[in-house]
Amino acid sequence: MAKKQLIMEKAIELFAKQGFEATSVQQITDHCGISKGAFYLAFKSKDELISALVDQFIEEFITNLDYVVKSSKDKDQMLYHFYYGIFHVFSKNANIGMLFIKEQAHSFNEDFINKFRYYDLLFESTILNMLDVIYPASKIQIKYDLMYSVKGLMSAYNPLFFVDTGNIDIDLLAKSLVEKTNILATNITQPFFTEELYQLVIQPVNQKEVTKVKLLEHMDKKQEEVIDPYVRESLSLLKEEVIEQTLPRILIKGLIENIRKNSECAWLAYLLTKYYQF
Repeated sequence: MAKKQLIMEKAIELFAKQGFEATSVQQITDHCGISKGAFYLAFKSKDELISALVDQFIEEFITNLDYVVKSSKDKDQMLYHFYYGIFHVFSKNANIGMLFIKEQAHSFNEDFINKFRYYDLLFESTILNMLDVIYPASKIQIKYDLMYSVKGLMSAYNPLFFVDTGNIDIDLLAKSLVEKTNILATNITQPFFTEELYQLVIQPVNQKEVTKVKLLEHMDKKQEEVIDPYVRESLSLLKEEVIEQTLPRILIKGLIENIRKNSECAWLAYLLTKYYQF
């Protein structure tokens, strides 16, 4: 196991027991069996470690969810797969989810707050794309209200997974929420949110647009980290494409799928799909 990943996994154990504030770098290094010097080679500070944990958990969550939605061939089952995918992740990572909820009272700095809001906007984008596919054009005027309703249903049921994940029937829960969402979609007659209002709400947030420069930085980093020659070759071709823009879209899509199968490149694959608007 890479030292950086070891530190992150061991830190989660301590944070879950003690919280962010009460856990020191010394405790983390003792728990890992490494020196402080080794810690600071991996992370500049405890805050950087916490930021990396947030990135890892939420990026994996959004990437998997986005793929579930986009790869679902049956639009009638898309909403079920969406809810099932969400709660399956929560059941597997209940300790991490509980940690972030408990630490909401923690005095996160502005960068952390912007980070959470940025990821939240990506999540909202996935929901909105899904609703566009599932429901007919006649429902387009309610999609923002419906999106917030979907998020509300998730928030209402999430705490179940922080009590006892073993006895929760995720299949039944997903089917139940599909039914509730369909009832809302069918019966909402007075929408509140308009496109203009929604854009006004999200405008102040730094959305961190996916730019060519940022993609190339991600690719350079991954080319140094990835061992698989097949994935490295796909990364090289994609890097050339981002610079030169010569490949047909179907080939670009295939190359993105190649790197997506490598867990280390899943977030990069997600950013590329956003960049190319797949």
